[in-house]
Amino acid sequence: MACHSHHYWPDATLDAVKDYWQDAALMADTKWDKIFGEKIPTFQREIARVLNLPAPEQIALAPNTHELVYRLISSFDLSQPLRVLTTDGEFYSFARQLLRLEELPNVEVVRVPTQPFATLPQRFEQELVNGNYQLAYASLVFFDSGIVFPQLLKIAARKPDATQMVIDGYHGFFARPIDLSAIADKVFFTAGSYKYLGAGEGMCFMSVPRGCTLRPLNTGWFAEMAQLENRSEGVGFGNDWLRFAGATMDYSPLYKALAVLALFENQGITVDRIHSYVLSNQQRFLAAMDTADHPLFNRGNLLYHDLENGHGHFFTFHCGSAEKAGQLQEELRLKHVLCDRRKHLLRLGFAIYHPAEETFERLFT
Repeated sequence: MACHSHHYWPDATLDAVKDYWQDAALMADTKWDKIFGEKIPTFQREIARVLNLPAPEQIALAPNTHELVYRLISSFDLSQPLRVLTTDGEFYSFARQLLRLEELPNVEVVRVPTQPFATLPQRFEQELVNGNYQLAYASLVFFDSGIVFPQLLKIAARKPDATQMVIDGYHGFFARPIDLSAIADKVFFTAGSYKYLGAGEGMCFMSVPRGCTLRPLNTGWFAEMAQLENRSEGVGFGNDWLRFAGATMDYSPLYKALAVLALFENQGITVDRIHSYVLSNQQRFLAAMDTADHPLFNRGNLLYHDLENGHGHFFTFHCGSAEKAGQLQEELRLKHVLCDRRKHLLRLGFAIYHPAEETFERLFT
């Protein structure tokens, strides 16, 4: 039940890794023609289809989302004032980077508290509209609680034009249905294959608004892939995803992601079906929990806002202290239940590889 951290990989990914090895070994440098001409466009089309994005060529790839987000941050002139709006519920990667940036005298960060979640949309949007920010960043589903940021996509649609906005979609991508069509050219959206797609580490993406003219300071030679043999003087940028491209990376994760996407398509496994299936298991978990009257697993300790419409695919319980959370995690491990925790918060995840007849009573006894 730690699938929000690491989804188990479908067997099809093993053949995908072998396919990548064969291509790299047999094609050598010409493998780039296949990767950039066939594999990447296929992946981009699949991501665009899942997220309802109109321009697949605007989906930038990298080994992790931190690389993509920092490349975006490097587009700002850090000799000038930089104001950043975010929340206090962002993942460590971005949160740590902001703390380091704040050491610069010209960088100011405002963190809107996520709780109470019911008023988060109003509080965040008011600050976004009135605060004169160059960058705004918020998660669609918060990593520490599993709670969906209420109305975030609607807020993004109304954001000031002068503010670049990033939505961290990692805990929503391939878990909850997401339609970005209305804000495709207004925000940057990041996610990857490590969590709910179940294709492992190393394949992340960021959708880039059409018409983007930012010039990242952090830029790699892949950004010149289209003009590599006729390289011009100076630093130019293309008008597609290559604007945010980096440098040499291992593309076996791309092959794995494509294998999982093909598997799901062949078996008719859609994000809507995944979400419905997981929601059903979550409801059975809650019913068993309510009956058990457990001292820690109960509604009073469960972090939630809207379990039916506003929650991700894991539950987070406030255990009172890191010690109590650690003890409960060890008790579950002895029952052959794998979960994880973040200090005093214990997280239990749900996935499509949990049988529909799974019983949860043993977690509470």
